Amino acid sequence: MTSTTEPSQRSGINVARLLMSFGPLMFLALLIVVFTVLKPSFIDPINIFNIMRQISITGLIALGMTFVILTAGIDLSVGSLLAFCGMVAAVVAKGGTANTLSLSTSGAQGYGWFAALLAAVVVGALAGGVQGFAITRLKVPPFVVTLGGLTVFRGLTLTISNGGPISGFDASMRWFGTGLIGPVPVPAIIFAIAAILCHIVLRYTRYGRAVYAVGGNAEAARLSGLRVDRILISVYVIVGFFAGLAAFVLSARLNSSEAVAGIGYELTVISAVVIGGTSLFGGIGSVGGTVVGAALIGVLQNGLQFNNVSSYTQSIVIGLILILAVAFDRWLKSRVRR
Repeated sequence: MTSTTEPSQRSGINVARLLMSFGPLMFLALLIVVFTVLKPSFIDPINIFNIMRQISITGLIALGMTFVILTAGIDLSVGSLLAFCGMVAAVVAKGGTANTLSLSTSGAQGYGWFAALLAAVVVGALAGGVQGFAITRLKVPPFVVTLGGLTVFRGLTLTISNGGPISGFDASMRWFGTGLIGPVPVPAIIFAIAAILCHIVLRYTRYGRAVYAVGGNAEAARLSGLRVDRILISVYVIVGFFAGLAAFVLSARLNSSEAVAGIGYELTVISAVVIGGTSLFGGIGSVGGTVVGAALIGVLQNGLQFNNVSSYTQSIVIGLILILAVAFDRWLKSRVRR
């Protein structure tokens, strides 16, 4: 009896491990096939590049969120922080808040795209560091800290902009959002480079191993000599940095920074990370999985739009997929443990 059950158990474990590794990629391929059958124009190069441009914004933030969730943390403030960093970048690019509704760049006294980019990522990193400090030093749970950050950063954005957009950037800044290198959109290239760098950091550096260790067992990591608090602060700095970078790219793409930018992004970003296989309980996940998760959500949103599904229904679908992804992840892990 034992000899017949053991091979079946081993095969079940192998299938579970296969699904853990390649399940999101298989689901992505299935979505592409389904949407192509429904609308053959779905795989036109123009639409594919459009999807790449769309997922680059939330994808950049998802890269940073991967570090946070790997440590069993969460950041609900990323959408508001994106809006805040984008508004700061716009103020720097325009040289102030005068003529915020003007799309003309003539006579502008701004400080250029590089200063705007630098301001966005520095403000984002500092904001993330402040939240990380509150989590580690004040011992406030990440959920509470970042939920507070969600309202604080949105309020700061509205204060700076008086509730309105700041528009009209020069061509050199707009290139980062609308430009092409060959046929590939610049935002997609920025996302790809960032993903490669994050993969290298997590897989091949001591810091990356420390992030996994803290997420797997923070107390054991502390006893082994790791400075857990510093690592936790650093992952919130990283997600803040990527929120700032995404804010700059989004503002460049829209030629405008808006106070309402980023609303609901936290759901999309967290969904991309979790659907990509990163465990909400920490210690398990990869950048490659996050890239697949971001692509999966981008393909899903685009495919639903192609088939005239309302944005309200899209939110419902993404929310349900997030719940199912977490439930499926836990079921697979229980199968492997057996």
